[in-house]
This record gives sequence, structure tokens and C-alpha cells, in this order.
Amino acid sequence: MLLSLDRLPDNCLTMTQELIANMLGVRREGVTIAAGKLQQLGVIEYHRGHITVLDRTRLEQLSCECYAVVKKETDRLQLSPHGGI
Repeated sequence: MLLSLDRLPDNCLTMTQELIANMLGVRREGVTIAAGKLQQLGVIEYHRGHITVLDRTRLEQLSCECYAVVKKETDRLQLSPHGGI
């Protein structure tokens, strides 16, 4: 979610639970549970394929350390004169 948000001008994503499950290689039910927990924590609002991130800072805190690693590398490559296409 965070990597997708980094490329968007706002805090809204249009993604079904099935799409997220396919991207992550997990069952849709697992996405349903995770989305429900994030809603209970007030981090996201999710309704019929529309996800609004209400608390990005908290979402970053709850994510694994891999997000920060991937973001740092992506930022580095985008700033590099030889990075990108």
C-alpha cells in the first residue's frame, strides 16, 4: 500500500482485496483480516475496493522494515543520474 501511495498525489487507492491478495500471493481472506485490523486501528478506511489511508505515519510504523529499505533504494535510484530510464 505504501509503495503505491508514494506514486499517487493523494491518500486513496482503488484496489480490491482480490487484487491485493494476488499481488502478495496470499488468500483473499488474509487480506480481509488485515484490512479489518487496520480499520479497527483507525489507520485505513476500506469500502468496496476503495482504500483511504487515514494515518500514514501509523501505517509506516506497522509495516515491516522492508518498506523503508525499498523506499530508500527507489529514492536513491530516482535521484541518480544513471538511475531510471
